[in-house]
Amino acid sequence: TDRENKVRTAKLQPVFAAAFCLAPSDKRHARHLPSLARIALCLPLLLSPLQSHAQATPEPQQGVATHYDATGPANCSFDPDPRERLIAAMNAVQYGQADWCGASVRVDGPKGSVVVRIVNRCPECPAGHLDLSREAFAQIADLVTGIVPIRWQLVSPALSGPIAYHFKHDSDLKLNPHWLAVQVRNHRNPLVRLEYDAGGQWVEMPRKDHNYFEMTLPKQGPGHYRFRVTDLFGHQLVDEGIPFKANATVKGRAQFPPAP
Repeated sequence: TDRENKVRTAKLQPVFAAAFCLAPSDKRHARHLPSLARIALCLPLLLSPLQSHAQATPEPQQGVATHYDATGPANCSFDPDPRERLIAAMNAVQYGQADWCGASVRVDGPKGSVVVRIVNRCPECPAGHLDLSREAFAQIADLVTGIVPIRWQLVSPALSGPIAYHFKHDSDLKLNPHWLAVQVRNHRNPLVRLEYDAGGQWVEMPRKDHNYFEMTLPKQGPGHYRFRVTDLFGHQLVDEGIPFKANATVKGRAQFPPAP
């Protein structure tokens, strides 16, 4: 993927986290840290078991942060916005099936705090690790530091407007006219489920790791849909009469309330 080809400030795979923490001091960002200090920095990662369930959680987390040049396409498949610079990539362990895509987290570092939106995945990063845009990292530490210990937690940001549904472009429909992919955008809280009404019965749409929910269409092809969206806290929004628009975004009627 494009993400995997990016130049990073750290290359950490979960199974090699201990090796990184204990490596000689001339390794990448670690060259800025004495060996004992680096071990102390990585201690939470070494002592904490890897999470087996990737669903987003409101519980406080701890780990480390690095930074990268956050430009271009990303795993969550949101349209790149050059104005949105406070963004981050979630580690592969907790990313799951795009469970954190679109969510906002507050990151507390050595020199301050910043709220970032999760738009990407860091395939080399172990549990607890966030890879921040340079602009976001600069608000919690000096860029030259490279890697710093952090605490981070899910937040419900103030958003304008309702949630929205983005339909995957119609070139895919030409290949398979009975398949459709939908992405939910502008949601305040992490999503856990998207369903569509199939003749009075709610049918769950599987979520893929590129942050699209997929469905099998009726024989007549795309039309108008009734969707039900559920967030991490159990809030549900139902939108009726959502029309299919190829490679376009259709607004819903409401927004999720803040986290309890």
